[in-house]
Amino acid sequence: MRKGLVLGGTALLAVAAAWTAMTVMADGNTGVASPTPPAVPATAPITRQDLVDTKTVDGTLTYAGEHRLAATAAGTVTWVAEEGAVIRRGRSLLKVDRKPLTLMYGRLPLYRTLQRGVSDGPDVKQLESNLKALGYGDDLTVDEEFTYATYLAVKEWQDDRGLTETGAVDASQVVFLESAVRVTDAKLEVGDRSAPGQPFMTVSGTRRLVHVDLDTGDQSMARKGAGVTVELPGGERVKGKISSVGKVAESAGKEQDAGTTVDVDITLAKTPRTKLDQAPVDVELESERHKNVLAVPVEALLALREGGFGVEIVEGGKTRVVAVKTGAFGGGMVEITGDGLAEGAKVGVPAT
Repeated sequence: MRKGLVLGGTALLAVAAAWTAMTVMADGNTGVASPTPPAVPATAPITRQDLVDTKTVDGTLTYAGEHRLAATAAGTVTWVAEEGAVIRRGRSLLKVDRKPLTLMYGRLPLYRTLQRGVSDGPDVKQLESNLKALGYGDDLTVDEEFTYATYLAVKEWQDDRGLTETGAVDASQVVFLESAVRVTDAKLEVGDRSAPGQPFMTVSGTRRLVHVDLDTGDQSMARKGAGVTVELPGGERVKGKISSVGKVAESAGKEQDAGTTVDVDITLAKTPRTKLDQAPVDVELESERHKNVLAVPVEALLALREGGFGVEIVEGGKTRVVAVKTGAFGGGMVEITGDGLAEGAKVGVPAT
């Protein structure tokens, strides 16, 4: 009876080698396949089509851009933003002794006190840009010089925030981050003592993304810009695109089960309905598309005694085995190349 192999991807090659070895051992013959194969139970046509392989992997629905924030002021925590809250420019992250630590937008951390006389600084420009956006400093010019106009705008802002009106800004008053943030973990509670350098909060961006710890063996399926499909909790399916692929492999698992993974981040085409953080999702990855190739059902492949694969071409009442090279796998089909193959030709397959 004719036997085929129903496999996909690289796993097919390993199993086929084992099948070939067993076939040789069974008849003690190391020669080529019999020149007169038995009649085939069923046939399928060779088709010309596009092939793309898919694989579903585990992912996590989360938020982009995590940051850990540390306190710069010593005192008693009198207020802290709750987990899940979204903090925008001009709003408080924390209050120590009733003095607020305010979020402002910028890429450069506040590494020095900004006050009159300070110049040649993009940090000054960041501060002035935020003051303008918050409605302070009608006469303020946004540049890299802390002028008298900047000083007056700062004092007005400090008065509204309940801060001592010094006209100078330091890291106990302002945190610069690139955009609005979401509080993912508040590490201090009201009544706790804060100290300089003490972590008090973890925040993230507000944009949803899916993170995958992808096995390095599947790395070829993760290409920046490639499309994916994500199944969210509750069954909602959304399209996504791979936005980044890590370049460093990381250990995963425990001892004998340990493997290596790379970080893969996926942006979603639309905001999911669920608000859950760290929710498990299924991610359907696609391999590179092979266009306009000859393909047969995977079960049409035969493992040849001499190694490799073949298909059984059926022509009228006669059959012949043709050696083939395999390419892409997808949707139960496999790409094949070899001499004497043509679209529409019939190949033998196991009976269903």
